[in-house]
Amino acid sequence: MKLAFTTIFLALSITVHAESVPLFDGKTFTGWEGDIGSVWRIEDGAFVAGSLEKKQDKNNFLATTKQYANFELTLKWKLEGTEGFVNGGVQFRTKRIPNHHEVSGFQADLGKGYDGALYDESRRKKMMAQPTPEVLAKAQKPMGEWNEYRIRAEGSHIQIWLNGVQTVDYTETEPNIDTTGIIAVQIHGGATSIVRYKDLMIEELK
Repeated sequence: MKLAFTTIFLALSITVHAESVPLFDGKTFTGWEGDIGSVWRIEDGAFVAGSLEKKQDKNNFLATTKQYANFELTLKWKLEGTEGFVNGGVQFRTKRIPNHHEVSGFQADLGKGYDGALYDESRRKKMMAQPTPEVLAKAQKPMGEWNEYRIRAEGSHIQIWLNGVQTVDYTETEPNIDTTGIIAVQIHGGATSIVRYKDLMIEELK
């Protein structure tokens, strides 16, 4: 009986992994919604927003039509900019705010010194966790180069890796924080900048 109980316990404690699948086919906006054409475009297999000739007037988000709870997401991003708050981000466990351009939820931040950090967009409006300067120095690449994010959300546990270096290991302790939501990519307003996202792959954790 003791052996049987142990076997059952071990079986229940194992995370079941699904196959990693693309979130973006590199050619179309299938599975995504937002200001397509007016803000977001596709170039060379990447989602692209912004310009180096004029400022982006406000934050803008391209979002999945499907919601996700527990997952591991990988993607590549590149940011260029010359003026203003040159910044972007990858939203997850997020909701669109009705009748508003903003969203509310967790963000793997990027740009303006916030690479590798976990921000709470439009909700608590603060950094929840961020790397030390020493860790960031190991992970960060110069502006204009491709970077890789790995984002893992499992229950209350959130982890972020930037270019293979772990920058966030965060456990949510507040009640009533959403554990499911859309995934979205951001261009920050108020800057002359271009942001690119590509090779988005997700593995759902059961």
